[in-house]
Amino acid sequence: MELTITDGIVRQVRGADAPMTGLAVQARTIAHFLPLLCRRAGVTVVHNSDRNYTGIRFETRAVGPVVLEMPMGEDPYRLVQEFIEPDAAGRTEVELRRFPQIYRPHGIAYITADFLRSNGFLR
Repeated sequence: MELTITDGIVRQVRGADAPMTGLAVQARTIAHFLPLLCRRAGVTVVHNSDRNYTGIRFETRAVGPVVLEMPMGEDPYRLVQEFIEPDAAGRTEVELRRFPQIYRPHGIAYITADFLRSNGFLR
């Protein structure tokens, strides 16, 4: 499934309406290589123009949504846990891990799945 978020409005994207940018294609490719354990967690490709990222969202039961944010330019990939409500410090997310853009889609899918599984986000 793919979603777009624009001006706080979430819409499901289907077929010809899906963005065809380089990041969108890369996100779909990485999502394709994710193992079954991740797919069972509810993998969604998200194009969020409000927060300026394209990524893959995992609906984990343990801690809520975790997003693999795709890099813009030379920035590294980021795994971010999103909070439903801001915490006591006012944060809405916490960065779990960063890794550089040197990996192919297979490697990114493996690193992401292994991190989520080994740290108890997926069961």
